[in-house]
Amino acid sequence: MTSSTQEKLNGKYAPRYIRIDPRDNVAIVVNDFGLPAGSTFADGLQLIDFVPQGHKTALADIADGAPILRYGEIIGTAIGPIKAGAWVEEARIAMPSPPVLAQLDLATKIPKLQPALEGHTFEGYRNKDGSVGTKNILAISTSVQCVTGTLEFAVKRIRTELLPKYPNVDAVVALTHAYGCGVAIAAPLANVPIRTLQNLAKNPNFGGEVMVVGLGCEKLAPERLIPDGTPAHILRMQDEAFEGFGAIVDGIMAMAQARLEQLNKRQRETCPAADLVVGMQCGGSDAFSGVTANPALGFAADLLVRAGATVMFSEVTEVRDAIHLLTPRAATEEVGQALVREMQWYDDYLARGGADRSANTTPGNKKGGLANIVEKSLGSIAKSGTSRISGVLSPGEKVHQKGLIFAATPASDFICGTLQLASGMTLQVFTTGRGTPYGLAAAPVIKVATRTELAQRWHDLIDFDAGKIATGEATIEETGWELFQTILDVASGRVKPWSDQWGLYNDLTLFNPAPVT
Repeated sequence: MTSSTQEKLNGKYAPRYIRIDPRDNVAIVVNDFGLPAGSTFADGLQLIDFVPQGHKTALADIADGAPILRYGEIIGTAIGPIKAGAWVEEARIAMPSPPVLAQLDLATKIPKLQPALEGHTFEGYRNKDGSVGTKNILAISTSVQCVTGTLEFAVKRIRTELLPKYPNVDAVVALTHAYGCGVAIAAPLANVPIRTLQNLAKNPNFGGEVMVVGLGCEKLAPERLIPDGTPAHILRMQDEAFEGFGAIVDGIMAMAQARLEQLNKRQRETCPAADLVVGMQCGGSDAFSGVTANPALGFAADLLVRAGATVMFSEVTEVRDAIHLLTPRAATEEVGQALVREMQWYDDYLARGGADRSANTTPGNKKGGLANIVEKSLGSIAKSGTSRISGVLSPGEKVHQKGLIFAATPASDFICGTLQLASGMTLQVFTTGRGTPYGLAAAPVIKVATRTELAQRWHDLIDFDAGKIATGEATIEETGWELFQTILDVASGRVKPWSDQWGLYNDLTLFNPAPVT
């Protein structure tokens, strides 16, 4: 990565751009709020258009139909001739076809195992099954959406009347959703939402003490959502023993109190970093995502893998156009085939809905300089670092491996977060260039800004500033190590992310590709 200059003039940075790869014929403008026409870079390139921050300018003349390269990869072809110094906006780029899945190299460039990283620990909650949580939470699941209002009413009382008596318990979380009845419960694709709910109950942050509130007539039987099917952990509102709403709420509170007594016995203890299960996601991405935050997170992911941890990256549509860079990194040919399987499954899913991968890129992405899903994908996969890919999960499957894992999910922030929780994620790192108040009640979320301007403006929403990479104030390696330590501090409870400080949490959102009846 090269920057045109790092000097400051009159207290402001001189015009600067970042070119990722020597083969690139475009670069992104670094300066806050962009640069006007006539701005001249240190290498003599002069802008002939205003170019917003994060947007691309041509480094040389590009002929009509010629490839446009960023990250050393073709992100499209020029629509009409483009002059050096011009703004290469979305309308001037024709999107290429995605990589052909049947022609991908599988496990042909397997990265060598890096030296083990020893001696790094965090303070976590060890469970009976050997898993380790970063929080100590009473989770109350639901088997059907009908009971959501009642459960939320009860949870307010639990938080006010019971939780103060159990100081070792961090929170009470209702695992509510819009599933359970009025659905094709036996349809083949119903396995996705059902296993998601089943595995959510097993998340290490819940300590094995999940309880379920059901109605009694729903298609999804509450017993299917409890790890051991214990009847004492299930309450049905239609049970004839309950006389009125008050009695139902009292029943929920009594069951919650029994679970709280068990959870209150949990104590943090020193655990190796290998016990972490970290999820990675990006939202509100911009052109800096693949330059600052995602590469820094990728470096931290490599450190976590070297420490023996489990690290998950996701978002199929933000991987699909860069899949040719990932399948060669598969640890085995079988893992490579599994990556292809998930890409094909999602291609077919989108086709059934009359959509394609181009529907992913949002207006905010484009305003932040991302011309299309190809460019977005190339920046997104930087989160995966350089480690070999050890395994692949279908949506909602629970992880049982160490190392770098691809957990297939939609790119929707809320669905991805829900599915990663089901896969066993106990802490998430979320990178953003445009900004988002996103948070999860069930696991801490570290929000990483791609730009210093965003980190400063949202000083009480953003937890970590990776923008200093763009300004040359820190390297990717330095920032990655700092982020790695922040992950350990947050996992230990020593640092509380802003979403936890404010209580800003998104609802769980199931991925249900099956029919609704």
